Amino acid sequence: MGITKKKTKALVLLSGGLDSILAAKLLLEQGVKVEGICFYSNFFDCRSARKAARRLNIKLREVDISSELLEIIRAPKHGYGAGLNPCIDCHALMIKKAGEIMKAEGSCFVATGEVLGERPMSQHKKALKIIEKEAKLEGYLLRPLSAKLLEPTTPEVRGLVIRDKLMDISGRGRKKQMELAKKFGITDYPTPAGGCMLTQDGFVSRLKELMEKKSDFNPEDVELSKIGRHFWDNSTQIILGRDKEENEMLVLAKTKKNALVVPDNFAGPSALVRGEQIGDKSIEKAKELVVQYSPKVKNNIDINLNFKIGK
Repeated sequence: MGITKKKTKALVLLSGGLDSILAAKLLLEQGVKVEGICFYSNFFDCRSARKAARRLNIKLREVDISSELLEIIRAPKHGYGAGLNPCIDCHALMIKKAGEIMKAEGSCFVATGEVLGERPMSQHKKALKIIEKEAKLEGYLLRPLSAKLLEPTTPEVRGLVIRDKLMDISGRGRKKQMELAKKFGITDYPTPAGGCMLTQDGFVSRLKELMEKKSDFNPEDVELSKIGRHFWDNSTQIILGRDKEENEMLVLAKTKKNALVVPDNFAGPSALVRGEQIGDKSIEKAKELVVQYSPKVKNNIDINLNFKIGK
């Protein structure tokens, strides 16, 4: 006995962007039972996905891929995009994990909001095929927004999803998506600005330097790369807070191996000194940087500067 339409279940990758919202909505309109899945790491989160899941009235599963993604970033099989974004490898990882859950829990297929030709690195036809193959999900990965431009998937062939009710969108324009959103009454959705920090120039520069100086970098190193001003004294890292909140974050990040340099009798940034062996030279360098980034005192030769040093 075949699977009836009422029992058709799909796991939809839900980032919270318009494309993934529309992909889920197209399936919901066909009576498919949809569950959203959002992957998070040091570089992107699920905040938009939670909002979208509430709007769609579907369950959302959140899965941490931080460790696996760090390994990919060190040596991506298919290279980087404009920044340090290994988009093909990252998407393959997400879809592979979604496929494993699909098979373990009895969903019929995995769907994404990918649009053919929308992203130059990861959404051309060859890349879509690579992702599907490396995720070991051939035939069971549906892209509802571009389905009519791609080969029919198993759920379409079996009649679990009606192909004629899917879309033929391609390219980087968003006109068709916006028209479809209007048709569905979807008005509150994020702009298409990238939500992945691996495409953001300032952060990417700091992360590249971290990778060069510390090849065994870990999630804590990545989190600290998101804040402050970063300087290196050989293999020792010095991070300066840029405001009160960042100064407090550096205090919380201090461990027994690290040192904290804090202004004692003047206003200025805190400095976290990190490294395997922190010498006096690095502490003095941190003091110099604290003074350099303390505008009210750096030109005042009369003030006797004192510091608190926490080791």
